[in-house]
Amino acid sequence: MRIVIVDYGSGNLHSAHKALERAARQLDRAEIFVTSEPEVIRSADRVVLPGVGAFADCKLGLSSVSGLTSALEDVVIRAGRPFLGICVGMQLLASVGLEHKTTLGLGWIDGAVLPITPNDPSLRIPHMGWNTLKVHREHDLLRGIPLGDHGRHAYFVHSFHFKPDAAEAILAGTEYGGEIAAIVAQDNIAGSQFHPEKSQQLGLAFLENFLRWRP
Repeated sequence: MRIVIVDYGSGNLHSAHKALERAARQLDRAEIFVTSEPEVIRSADRVVLPGVGAFADCKLGLSSVSGLTSALEDVVIRAGRPFLGICVGMQLLASVGLEHKTTLGLGWIDGAVLPITPNDPSLRIPHMGWNTLKVHREHDLLRGIPLGDHGRHAYFVHSFHFKPDAAEAILAGTEYGGEIAAIVAQDNIAGSQFHPEKSQQLGLAFLENFLRWRP
């Protein structure tokens, strides 16, 4: 299995690589590559897109690497290989991001990236820390992970959140003065608002499920 982590200058690549390396230990012949090369990305069996920072900056980073967006479309949309976006990498799946200005996303899952507006004024922005996840619907990406109020915790750090147009695109949410989409999935495309590479047991189990996922 060839797992590609996309390097476009906007991700925590070292942590993502280490976490995927650990998750892949039980898989035969799994190779992990960190690259911005379009042809290497096209050869991937699975693609991971990390993202740290502002939506517009991350989208600019993607667009600035010649051939990168078209390579992602080839392998994810046309070839149907499993894809995972992490944090802003998940938000880039949206149609549009409204962080400071209007920026078009990849448009792979219809919806918008909006500022977090908690209904409790005592809650600070950014949303930073550990939260449990509430399951919206069963999915192979969630298999075997204890979730719910007494389940495992995921690590979040973000000021904006992805609100898909279709509620069924949300696999799990988390509470922060109102519900926030924590995991989204549609066809072969998935994303996590939390950082699985920093989420210990939950994150490792989630990445292992992604590597076994056959959408």
